[in-house]
Parts: sequence; C-alpha cells; structure tokens
Amino acid sequence: MRRVKISALGCYTPPGLLTNKDLERLVETSDQWILERTGIATRHIAGPEQATSDLAIEAAKAALEQRGIQGPDVQAIIVCTVTPDMFFPSTACLVQDRLGAKGAWGFDLIAACSGFVYGLTTGAHLVGAGAHDRVLVIGADTMSRIINYKDRATCVLFGDGAGAMLIEPAGDGETGFVDFLNVVDGAGGQYLKMPAGGSRMPASHETVDNDLHYVHQDGQQVFKYAVRTMFETCRDLLARNKVRPEDVAAFIPHQANQRIITACADRLGIPPDRVIINIGDYGNTTAGTIPLATRDAIAMGKVKKGDMVLFAAVGAGYTAGANLWRWEF
Repeated sequence: MRRVKISALGCYTPPGLLTNKDLERLVETSDQWILERTGIATRHIAGPEQATSDLAIEAAKAALEQRGIQGPDVQAIIVCTVTPDMFFPSTACLVQDRLGAKGAWGFDLIAACSGFVYGLTTGAHLVGAGAHDRVLVIGADTMSRIINYKDRATCVLFGDGAGAMLIEPAGDGETGFVDFLNVVDGAGGQYLKMPAGGSRMPASHETVDNDLHYVHQDGQQVFKYAVRTMFETCRDLLARNKVRPEDVAAFIPHQANQRIITACADRLGIPPDRVIINIGDYGNTTAGTIPLATRDAIAMGKVKKGDMVLFAAVGAGYTAGANLWRWEF
C-alpha cells in the first residue's frame, strides 16, 4: 500500500444560528443546564432552501480551492451522511454533478457520527491501493431536519454543518496515513436511531403523528458506550503503532458532548491543551464535526505540518473508530 496524505480541507456552516436562549423559548431547559451537561452554546442551522448536498458542495469547493484544483480532477467522492437529500439518488451523485466531476464515481456512507472516520479509512485505502490519486471525503449533515424541537433531550445537541478533506498520494519523506481501527456493535442500535422512514417502518400518518421520523436516543446508554469505546479504540490503535499519548500533537474527537471528550482524553493521558473541543460553537453536526474541529485546530495553531493527529468517533449503530495521521500540509 502506497503512502497517502490529506492534502486539503474545506468547511461550511450555514449562517442561521440557534442559541441556548432560543431553545429556552421552545422547551423546558436553560442555558446553564445545556452548557453544564453538553458544553454547547450555539448551533448553525440550515435555511429552508438548503439541503445536505448544498452544505457538502460548499465544503467541497473550499477544499478544492485550497488545493488549487477543480471538480474534474477528482476521481471519487464519498459523502458521509445520515441526512441525505433523499434516499436515492445518493447525495454523492448530486455533489458529483454540481462539482462538474465528470470522471468521478462515488457513494454515500452511513455510519452516523462515525461517518467521517469511516470515510477517511475508505478514502485512504482507495488511494493507497493505487486505484485513484484524488478522493474527496465529505462529512455533511442537516440534523435540524430530523430533530424534534419538543424533545429537550435531543434538540439541544445538534446543529448543521459540513467539511471535506482531499486524499492524495504522499510525497517523498511524507507519512500521512498511519493506521485505523474501526468497530461496530449492532446490539446498541436500539439506543440511538430514527425508527421510521425505512423498509421496516415506512412513512405513514401514524409514524408522523407519533414523531417516529425524529432522532430517538437513550442518552445514558449512549454516553457510557461512547466514553468506554472511544477510549478503548484510541488506546488500542496507539498501542499497536507504538505511539505514546504524549506523541499525539492533537486529539480531534467527534464533538458529541464535552464530557465524553474530556473523559476519554483523561483516560488516554492526553493533556487538555492537545484536545480539540469546539462543540460550544457548533453542537453535534454528526459527520461534519471532525473536519470542522480540524479547521479550527489549524486556525488556533494546534495542528501543523508534521504533527501526529488522532481522529476518533462513536455513533449510532453502534459504530466507532479512530484514525492516526501525520499531518502533511
């Protein structure tokens, strides 16, 4: 397998904002309660005219512009999302058309909050195998479309956003992708799901009336699994690559809950100043969180060329995974 690297990064968040004060007017909650339990202060919300493909396109364009290339230079597109514009065609098809990526193929990858980590793993192996030289991995979700704003347990958590990374062969002396460790525990699927809308429970008046097209979550079960599994996945990935926690320049986890992130980092022994947390500004954007956090880490000077970066996520499914990369731009 040839060496591969992340060569560009682009992100997009819609301009609309939903603050904790706004949520106080919708459900029985408070700014203090939300901040203490989640670390979230505000979220970006897509306008009524925007869908997931619109967010994905903006992020993709930003990444390609940073790299100085255009749509036709991309050979494959992976869109990681649980909120596609529609069941079919895939959001990747819509993005491919609007980017003008004439020679590219692509697909949607559904792994919920672990989607972007799974997408990076897949893209790295497509390029590493020599099948392609440029693969665009996009994480994009408009979670506001599947959130019940009468359910205070879930409506405080989520926002909308997108990010894209371009994967290419590494140059001489560059390391790029080091390794991955992804896992699935389908026994946990009952604890975080959208019950209706698929072949098991097709849309009907009854499913709509019973709010079954929204996110349903058992918060306690998800929290316990997320803390334990994110830690174990990162610990095992670092150990098998003989990378010490102190060698990690930036730990960039999925932004689901600040308490999950800090608990995992503490158990790994990664110092707080190396842990990237931006959930306060965006909420949980599902597949968009890791690229958004990476962009902010770069802006803060916490990710630089040559740094060892650890990405990690846990999501519905259950899904979980971690990626280890040497940052090369």
